[in-house]
Amino acid sequence: MTATLRPACPAAETKRPGRWLALAVLVLAVLLVAVDATVLGLATPYISEDLAPTGTQLLWIGDVYSFVIAGLLISMGSLGDRVGRKRILLAGATAFGAVSVLNAYAATPELMIAARALLGVAGATLMPATLALIRNLFHDPRERSLAVGVWGAAASAGAAVGPVTGGLLLEHFWWGSVFLINLPVMALLVLVGSRLLPESRNPDPGPWDLLSVVLSLAGTVGVVYAVKETAAHGFAREALGAGLLGAAALLGFVRRQLALPVPLLDLRLFARRGFSGAVLADLLTVLGLSGLVFFLSQYLQLVQGRRPFEAGLAELPAAVGAVAAGLVAGRAARRFSVRAVVCGGLAAVGLALAALTVVDRSTGYPLLGAVLLVVGAGAGFSFTVTADVILTSVPGERAGAASAVSETAYELGAALGIALLGSLVTGVYRDFTGPAGTPAEARESLGGAVEAAADLPAHTSAALLDAARQSFVDGLALAAGVGAAVLLAAAVAAWFLLRGQRLEDGAERPRDVVGE
Repeated sequence: MTATLRPACPAAETKRPGRWLALAVLVLAVLLVAVDATVLGLATPYISEDLAPTGTQLLWIGDVYSFVIAGLLISMGSLGDRVGRKRILLAGATAFGAVSVLNAYAATPELMIAARALLGVAGATLMPATLALIRNLFHDPRERSLAVGVWGAAASAGAAVGPVTGGLLLEHFWWGSVFLINLPVMALLVLVGSRLLPESRNPDPGPWDLLSVVLSLAGTVGVVYAVKETAAHGFAREALGAGLLGAAALLGFVRRQLALPVPLLDLRLFARRGFSGAVLADLLTVLGLSGLVFFLSQYLQLVQGRRPFEAGLAELPAAVGAVAAGLVAGRAARRFSVRAVVCGGLAAVGLALAALTVVDRSTGYPLLGAVLLVVGAGAGFSFTVTADVILTSVPGERAGAASAVSETAYELGAALGIALLGSLVTGVYRDFTGPAGTPAEARESLGGAVEAAADLPAHTSAALLDAARQSFVDGLALAAGVGAAVLLAAAVAAWFLLRGQRLEDGAERPRDVVGE
């Protein structure tokens, strides 16, 4: 494969032949990550029963993937700009499939946590590469907006395919099977992507600074770990130490980036109000949503008694709304404005979450389905437009690093959301008043209570389940209220930060080194 520096592009060159087929391959990578993230929620009750994790271990299983991926996204996005986005995408997809096998056959909570962490390492290579390749495949802004919409819609479709497929698998196989569905997707991506995807990279990348990589990872993991532990258990010396070390590492990372001639992350990007506003909107949106979403599948299965496949179908409206909104978001932002679409989407999600504060054990599906539909549509509008803003805020040769910032905000928001809102749910849940003889494991998680109740006399079992389920629902309602407040605050912040921001209309000149 020979690399050539493309000249300033004539109009005909702005539309690369085969770009839509190449986009279809990138969609597979998005599906790979989205499916894995969503099936975990459905599998959680089964993992709880089989591996018997503590409440803290269960949260680690849920969020260690996000911890690691958030810490490595910037490094991997920058690495893709240097060594080639196609190369790192295909290598990451192969590793993602291989590590999925470790997740499927994990025999202890500790091994499951380690496998999820390794999956985060592999996953960190995928999302920045897909967005960066879109940036360099589509030079016509309107086509790129549609491509970003398809990319976002694919992530939402993966969120739908994951629960439905996972539900079917969980009804017929053991919980580890939900991770093995990554293998055929990975194989197809590697086989087809190696033929269809063009290679692209920064023509003058500079060295990949290993110390910056270490500082980024240590800083992100340290700070998020401290937040998680403090939210779950209050102030403790261990959490404080981790937070201080993480903050020091992040400070060192920032100072090093400012000193390097070619940094992993150009911090001057954040001086652009549109870029900073889009990143902040993504982080707060996911923070407000993720903790709630993590526990929603448990509510549908363990509180309302739905089977896994039925629970997966119940979550489908969110994906339908997100797919529909993602496909028209770019057009809407050009017709109205970027901030109107983003703020409107965020406000809609916030109000929908507020409606969940009245949820109880017998809440009917019409309310749940309507809330999920609005949440999906609002998030689809917001995420699609902010991704377009972030991509077009930087030159094409830095697309990987910019995409990584966007994905870091997403994953960091997910980790913090699960840590903070998840800890709220867990904290409220643990305070339930159970009958005499309630075993300690019943207070670790609702799944633990269901398992413990199976070994108790009928009257005691019913009283335990009644108290545990009510306490879980109370925690879920509190988390929904906090999430609603976060989303509405994000809408207000985006209104000011995205003032005057517009999506591009004119074709651009690609400056990357590309190979056929």
